[in-house]
Amino acid sequence: MKDQLSFSAFSRDDSNMGLLMVVASMILSWLFIYRWNQRTKKGPKTWPLVGAAIEQLMTYDTMHDWLVNYLEESRTVVVPMPFTTYTYIADPANVEHVLKTNFANYPKGDVYHSYMEVLLGDGIFNVDGELWRKQRKTASFEFASKNLRDFSTLVFREYSLKLSDILSQVSFQNQEVDLQELLMRMTLDSICKVGFGVEIGTLAPHLPENRFALAFDTANITVTLRFIDPLWKVKKFLNVGSEAVLDKSIKIIDDFTYSVIRRRKAEIEAEKINKMDKVKNDILSRFIELGKDPDNNMTEKSLRDVVLNFVIAGRDTTATTLTWAIYMIMTHDHVAEKLHLDLKAFEEERAKEEDVSLQSYETNDPASLSQRLKQYAGLMNYDSLGKLHYLHAVITETLRLYPAVPQDPKGIVEDDILPDGTKVKAGGMVTYVPYSMGRMEYNWGPDAASFKPERWLKDGLFQSASPFKFTAFQAGPRICLGKDSAYLQMKMAVAILCRFFKFELVPEHPVKYRMMTILSMAHGLKVTVSIRP
Repeated sequence: MKDQLSFSAFSRDDSNMGLLMVVASMILSWLFIYRWNQRTKKGPKTWPLVGAAIEQLMTYDTMHDWLVNYLEESRTVVVPMPFTTYTYIADPANVEHVLKTNFANYPKGDVYHSYMEVLLGDGIFNVDGELWRKQRKTASFEFASKNLRDFSTLVFREYSLKLSDILSQVSFQNQEVDLQELLMRMTLDSICKVGFGVEIGTLAPHLPENRFALAFDTANITVTLRFIDPLWKVKKFLNVGSEAVLDKSIKIIDDFTYSVIRRRKAEIEAEKINKMDKVKNDILSRFIELGKDPDNNMTEKSLRDVVLNFVIAGRDTTATTLTWAIYMIMTHDHVAEKLHLDLKAFEEERAKEEDVSLQSYETNDPASLSQRLKQYAGLMNYDSLGKLHYLHAVITETLRLYPAVPQDPKGIVEDDILPDGTKVKAGGMVTYVPYSMGRMEYNWGPDAASFKPERWLKDGLFQSASPFKFTAFQAGPRICLGKDSAYLQMKMAVAILCRFFKFELVPEHPVKYRMMTILSMAHGLKVTVSIRP
């Protein structure tokens, strides 16, 4: 009897093992056939259930270049993911279809909104439909305001000079400095002054730590990770991991933002009581006034969303572009030399127009250099900066290769067919990729990968390109309202920095991007600084 029981148990084990082997063989065969059927398909490796998530996670830190490789082979790349499908595009005809021709079919969408809501709320960059149109109309009116433009010019000049004073001290002390960090501080101080009307002082000479700035960076990195992390909602529900860090960061951001809103409201009311009626040109004050109209339905939460959307647009994008611009200038000697000569010629011409005598300065005397910096900055305004065509070309060429927003996804409302014949399905996402577009030979010719500001000039004058080919500022109905303001600040800063300073990369310092919504440098930009005569 015992032998019979043992034989029966052995038979069952043998049977179970055989069944497992059959199942395993079937799964392996299925996987082999699945992959075999894709052998001629262009694009990343995909697998059942998880799609291309494995390859995308493995290449996450270099995803932009991962896409460049695929978009060089095909102008459209389809990337299935566990819960959606991304269609990446780099052909201007497809981009125009998505951003303009069939604009209504490609909103930000619920998926994008859910990823970014914690940071951007219902601000202009994160909403669609009537709510977007209303904010767009109001923001368009504000950006067209001469008062805001003049106020911005004064602010941008002020903080460019503060940065210059810090760099002059760095140069005299032969120190290394992270230029990206300084530029982030400059643009944060600038946009908080233009956006909130407050001085937060991160660019003070002792470079104080700022909890708002650190929290803002952390939140930006974490919400970007959501785009490829299928478990982020679980983490959010359990308040663990990256989502727990995000929650703490948002609390710091909100505490700062709401305190500024309440303080600004109190100041406006106090001024009215005292019958001062002083006009404030910062964006927050103007939206507070607009919010007094019941039709605008402007709550404190609405004001918070409006201002934070302007901060992410006016701080991160501008600082990132300036960082890459300085890097490209310092690593291309002929560009640095031509730009410096242009800026000196501009200085002499403007001094002659204004009938002022240019002060001399010593390269080893901080006080005399500071005075000359102020004199030079005083020659620059919105109109005079517009005459610096080569400077404009240098910044634009930087944006072509290193766009501040390297990818921009859109939702799909209804099934559609792109101009190149690619079918896209409702519920998925289409992402146009400015980072890849700037590197495609089919867009820019055989020298697409080269940094060549001259490609933007004709007879010495700047010539723009189609916004559906040069997409750094988006295109169509959502084209960036702050484009002129961004160029104003960038030209002001680069003109001052490259006229008076020479930058050199610290040996062996790694320069690569960090994966977040904005194309910032992962390790900053460590440089040494010297004074130009």
